[in-house]
Formats: sequence, structure tokens, C-alpha cells
Amino acid sequence: MRTKSTGRKKINIVTLGCSKNVVDSEVLMGQLKANGKEVVHEERGDVVVINTCGFIDNAKQESIDTILDFVEAKNRGEVEKVFVTGCLSERYKPDLEREIPDVDQYFGTRDLPLLLKQLGADYKHELVGERLTTTPQHYAYLKISEGCDRPCSFCAIPLMRGGNISKPIEELVIETQKLARKGVKELILIAQDLTYYGLDLYKKRALADLLKELVKVEGIEWIRLHYAFPTGFPEDVLEIIKNEKKVCNYIDIPLQHINSNILKAMKRGTSHEKTNALLTKFREMVPDMAIRTTLICGFPGESEEDFQEMKDWVRVQRFDRLGCFTYSHEENTTAYELHDDVPQEIKEKRVEEIMELQSQISWEKNQEKIGKVFRCIFDRKEGNYFVGRTEFDSPDVDNTVLVSAENTYISVGDFADVKITSAEEFDLYGELV
Repeated sequence: MRTKSTGRKKINIVTLGCSKNVVDSEVLMGQLKANGKEVVHEERGDVVVINTCGFIDNAKQESIDTILDFVEAKNRGEVEKVFVTGCLSERYKPDLEREIPDVDQYFGTRDLPLLLKQLGADYKHELVGERLTTTPQHYAYLKISEGCDRPCSFCAIPLMRGGNISKPIEELVIETQKLARKGVKELILIAQDLTYYGLDLYKKRALADLLKELVKVEGIEWIRLHYAFPTGFPEDVLEIIKNEKKVCNYIDIPLQHINSNILKAMKRGTSHEKTNALLTKFREMVPDMAIRTTLICGFPGESEEDFQEMKDWVRVQRFDRLGCFTYSHEENTTAYELHDDVPQEIKEKRVEEIMELQSQISWEKNQEKIGKVFRCIFDRKEGNYFVGRTEFDSPDVDNTVLVSAENTYISVGDFADVKITSAEEFDLYGELV
């Protein structure tokens, strides 16, 4: 029997996918709160809004499973309404409406005013930078642009997010000031491509200009750069990383592959030689910089020789951080016209080989840190340890620093100097200095 709640309805926002979706959910929650709505994040609610991911097969399946779970809960009378938004909904709305009709309504990635209206709220333009953050209080993501103009053949993001639209520097400064007043100390800049920032607004790459303004915000101590595109990387950003102590010596630059033919088929606008030249420039200009990258195994046409070239390259480059994924054959991308000729088990085997190699590299690099002192920010207490990170580590994806809680107390969100006493592949152990 279906039950109806009385009084004020609680709206539950469920976030799937990447950090860009996290920010979208936080903006939605801020708008709802400003409209006097009771809103929670991934807790029990009368109305559910699922912010979906539609990037690759695994993410799409997780989104579909989550939708089905909440539709079942609705049919049992446990929730009143289910709304779906985000990338999966943008990309597959007609299919979803046909296949899962019990969802009350589907919305795309740029339908926030329409979604708010359906939730009984008005879109408030004056709420520049207002968000209900869902990350720990001491760090937050700052999305500096929406969409992407890059032509990567494997990527469906432009289909779901549209072309690049940069946010004005003034708005991003206001948003950062508001985050700092809430206690945010670490700012993680995100976009589909950070280096493209400003080309639409200022007719030039303006990431360095933005950083010069953000470092002035009082209370912000670390600024971290995520998702930089290798082609046309602006050198003035390297100067800022090198000279500005608030900007972490860290860059997340998804390189995807190293074989020149594969890179050409991926429409990455670069080659083996150009990629290596860029990495050399990074290390010459900022010798202490940690470089994180991601790679794709099993792109159409990837031979065993192409894969071995990439594996040998990883061995030589010794990236500080690395993630690796199997190629996903996505409809309506230009790579979809190619024959997906690498069997799934081969793709997975290649990923395992790369990650096994990276695990060894990470272990060796971590052994070199023993005896050294690093400034760390502490994210949480877990079991018998306080869990922190160095400036070379981003939350959720990189290494952690573990300090025993037996005879030590550290406030979550605080910085502390830690001397490393031992190390594993992805964890460092240390004691307060």
C-alpha cells in the first residue's frame, strides 16, 4: 500500500559520476535551500533526484541500476516521486522514457530551471557561487567551465555537456570567497579541459589569469589542478605552479595513449614525440611536480606492439599517479565508426599489466619518501589512523598518509607536518613532527 507523507517534503539528491556532477548537485541543493526546501544528500527523502553519469558502460549501468532501485522504492510507497537528471538523462532521454516510464520526469544537464520548477522552486540568478557542499568541509571542487570543444573520438562528453562555456573570473572569485568563509582550505579546479578556460570569454587561454586572482582569496591554502588537456598547454600556468606556493605542485593531465597512430585515431592533436616533449618541459620548469595521468587500453586497432609501446613508456616516464581504463565503444562518437576489435578480456589484461607496473613504480617512489617531512591536510579518522594527504595527492584517487591515532590527535581539516616512517604501494605511514 502506498503511503503519503504529511507536512514538509524532504528532497534527496543522489549523485553519481565525476566531480563535475558533485558540483552540479551542490548547486541544485543550494537553489532548493534558498527556496526554503528541505534538502539532503544521499539520505532518506520523500522526493528523489538522481544526478546520473553517462560516460562509459560501467557508469551508465550504475546509473540505470540506481534509477531502477528508486523506481521500485516508489512502487513500494517508500518515496513519492523520482526525477532523473544529468548526463545519462541528457544522452538517452527518449530511450529512458520508453524503458523506465515510472520515473516522474527526466531532465538534461542544462535543465536546472525546469527541474527546480518541477520541485516547486524558482531558479534564483542572484545566487552566484551559492552551493551546499557535500565534500568534507575543508576542501571543495570549483568548476571553472562547462562542456568541451575538443574533438576526441572516444569521448561522449560534448554530446552530453555541449560546447565549452567558461565562467567569468569575477564569478569564480566570489564563489571561492564564499567557500573560504565556510572553512574550505583546499580548492580543486575542475573542467572538462582546464587549459581551454577563457578562450570563449577573453579570446585567450586565461587559466593563469584566473589562478592569479584565486590565490588572493584569504583562507584558501591549496589550489589543485585537475583535467588539463596536453595539446596547446599554456606555459604561463607552469610558471604559476612553480612560483605560487598556494598552487600545488600537481597536475592531472589525461594523456590516454602514447602511440602516435592511436593518438591520431583518438583525435588528440598530439604525438609520441610531442607528448614526451611536454612532459620534459613540465619536469624542467617544475622539478617537484607530481604528474597524474590516465590511459586507455584497447582502443580500436591497438595491436600488441602498440600496447607494449605504451607499457614501455610508462616504465620510462615513472608517473607519480596513474589510472587506466578499458576502451568503451560509445554510440555517436567518431570512434564508434571504427571496429571495436580488441576483445574485452584482452583490454582488461592490458589494464592489469599497466596497473601492476604502476604499483611497482609507486612503491619505489614511496620508499624514497621515507625519512622526509611533508605538509599534509587531514581528511578523516579511519579506524586507528588519521588519514591525510600531501600536496601531491588529490582526495579519493591518490595516495594517503596515515598517522596512528594511538597517542596523537589531529583535527580533521587541519594541516600538519608529518615525517614518513614507512611506505607501501599507495600508503605512507608517518608521525607528527
